[in-house]
Amino acid sequence: PWLGVNHLEGHINSVFLEPDPPRFPFVALLASGGHTSVYHVTSHTKMEVMGQTRDDAAGEAFDKVAKMLGLGYPGGGIIGRLAEKGNPGNVLFPRIYLDKSEFDFSFSGLKTAVNRYIQTHQESCQEQIADIAAGFQEAVVDVLSYKIIRAAMEKNCRDIAIVGGVAANKRLREKVRQDAKDKGIAVHIPSFDLCGDNAAMIAAVGYHSLKEGSVSDMDADVYSRAL
Repeated sequence: PWLGVNHLEGHINSVFLEPDPPRFPFVALLASGGHTSVYHVTSHTKMEVMGQTRDDAAGEAFDKVAKMLGLGYPGGGIIGRLAEKGNPGNVLFPRIYLDKSEFDFSFSGLKTAVNRYIQTHQESCQEQIADIAAGFQEAVVDVLSYKIIRAAMEKNCRDIAIVGGVAANKRLREKVRQDAKDKGIAVHIPSFDLCGDNAAMIAAVGYHSLKEGSVSDMDADVYSRAL
């Protein structure tokens, strides 16, 4: 059979390639270089967008801040490792929650705040680079964790999934698990190898779609953004 697959659905299904997958319905945070969205997931192929970024994706913000600091690409792993050596309390950046009752994100203001700090502390920037990385990372992680925990409470879900490339961030994994434990919510995160784009997650969506009887027309095309 010929079957077109939405790779965002693939990311959400990546948690089902691990032991102890989430129970339906659950909420999922998909955070990557191109997307940052919250979903209410009711089956392997049925999911509703609850909120999404209005500008930069979380992973994109990591990449851009890494560039500002003169670090390499992609920036997520580099900033994450550097942040482990820093103290997030030494350099504080704003948490951009937008409307706390909704689930949209915005990271452009945070990115601007980091750039402004770098420009106004040029003499000490290199000495503070680990603290800057830690402060930036903590600002992103705080917002992501707050929004997905609140989404679970809004939908009365006892399970959360964190997927996409940013799900490999150790501090995000730690923070969401801490916050969810306080609420009695189970957290499901793929292994590091399954956080980025991979064939296994696409195969998982294909498997479940075929079980539901879905097939694609032979003239189905490829799109860089989900329709």
